[in-house]
Amino acid sequence: MSEKVLEEWRSSALVYEHELNKVVLGLAPAIRSLVIAIFARGHVLLEGNVGVGKTTLLRAAARGLGGGYQRIEGTIDLMPQDLIYHTYIDRDGKPRVDPGPILSQGEELSVFFFNEINRARPQVHSLLLRVMAERSITAFNKEYEFPHLLVFADRNAVEKEETFELPGAARDRFLMELEIAPDDDSDVHKALTFESRFHDTDSLIESVTSGKLDFKALTAFAPLIQNAVKAGEAVQDFVEHLRRATHRPQDYGIQLADVEMDELMVAGMGPRGTSMLVRAAKVSAWLDGRRDLMPEDIAAVFHQVVAHRVFFTPIYELQRGWLARAYTQAILNSVPTP
Repeated sequence: MSEKVLEEWRSSALVYEHELNKVVLGLAPAIRSLVIAIFARGHVLLEGNVGVGKTTLLRAAARGLGGGYQRIEGTIDLMPQDLIYHTYIDRDGKPRVDPGPILSQGEELSVFFFNEINRARPQVHSLLLRVMAERSITAFNKEYEFPHLLVFADRNAVEKEETFELPGAARDRFLMELEIAPDDDSDVHKALTFESRFHDTDSLIESVTSGKLDFKALTAFAPLIQNAVKAGEAVQDFVEHLRRATHRPQDYGIQLADVEMDELMVAGMGPRGTSMLVRAAKVSAWLDGRRDLMPEDIAAVFHQVVAHRVFFTPIYELQRGWLARAYTQAILNSVPTP
């Protein structure tokens, strides 16, 4: 593949990132991670407090991708079939069945946005799991394919009443889990408070160029990034040591305050996790204009890709909020960098 094509796409990606940073202030690291996930063709889960810009960011990202867009709100009474079809009585009093949000736009579906995903029942999570894993679904005795689909989801980190924690299998299908916490910068918060353009969310989102990244062309282009960026033997060994460290931290001398390391882990990162880690890291290198994968590219996406793929024993799982980040950082600090 020509360098010209790689650079043209990179230029478009950076413009897209710049537009998202104008829509949601103070979230530059999360926006970079989101762009990486999009070009790695991975699903993204956002978590943060109320009113920090999760929904605005995902709507803006979807507009920039173009294609079919569907959104559904997670509620305690949402059932799996609500994603596939909806029934109603028409004006003639006859029952009707129409395609639901997943099916209504067929292969043109580019982004499926699940708002407040942790308010939906486990049965709904199970259906979504197949859609994410296979980009397909069976309905009405027919197989439906969604070759361009990305699932964006968010969950409220504050309210826990009437919520259902995502099971490990569902979390593992997300390429990244991103914490959305705006910079504690007075200028950022003053702008968000006093600049009127941030008060009209719909107009703000419309400022993003619609279809800036052609969603169909992106599906074909994304694998070419993976082929263009090469990983040397030293980086491959580095990734393998990181994987082992997630399973056996004591073998690498990893210590955390007030944590019994021998009693910490149930399971570390699996093969899918390491594959996704390298996929994301290659996109990070490409965005930085390089064709050789470096340890810093792995480190740049390590927490976002790995933290939700490690499973702690029950007593420590309750402390995941702080422990996951401390753990991934300790691994990076302890595994020798080539």
